[in-house]
Amino acid sequence: MGIYDRYLAVRTQWADEATPDNVAVVITERDLLEQGAYDTLESFFDWAVEYGAERVMVYVSVLDEEAVPTLRRALEDVGAPREMAVRGPDDDRRADAPIQVSIGLGGKHEFAAAVRSVAEEVDDGELTPGEIDEDDIEERLVFPTDPDLVIKTGAERLSDFMIWQSVYSELYFTDVNWRDFRKREYLRAIRDFQDRQRRFGQ
Repeated sequence: MGIYDRYLAVRTQWADEATPDNVAVVITERDLLEQGAYDTLESFFDWAVEYGAERVMVYVSVLDEEAVPTLRRALEDVGAPREMAVRGPDDDRRADAPIQVSIGLGGKHEFAAAVRSVAEEVDDGELTPGEIDEDDIEERLVFPTDPDLVIKTGAERLSDFMIWQSVYSELYFTDVNWRDFRKREYLRAIRDFQDRQRRFGQ
């Protein structure tokens, strides 16, 4: 670790402001085709835990759904030593592990599925329209936790990701592509988070 990296690490650790408990990162299928991409992901998990994250969420956007099974196997191999849940676009189960990965399941798809599930309960007489509240939607979402910090690499565009959950998240965009994402980039994101005054919509 160079002098600048050590400086960032010290500033992060000794800052009065808290580090994020829940961190999310948005990457693409193309990112994972780059050499060393999975090594970066493993390191990312380690950095997040080292700097206080209790939950890590990863969204992998895909253009070709046929690539999902291959990506899933590779991601499960990366997460084998860890408690990690990997979810594909057709999975019904929720991700409830400290590390949660969603492949190809966009926020619009996720939200529509949650609304459809509520509508089915109304049709079955298990729920009345007047009883529906935010909790009924939230408990049906893929990611049960709102991220404190969302990191997007490579461009200033969030993509179709966690539409409901990221309403009050701090968003951090970096021009650095995933293949070049290193610990210093992660620390910069954390320092940026620490420097912000969170208002939660107020």
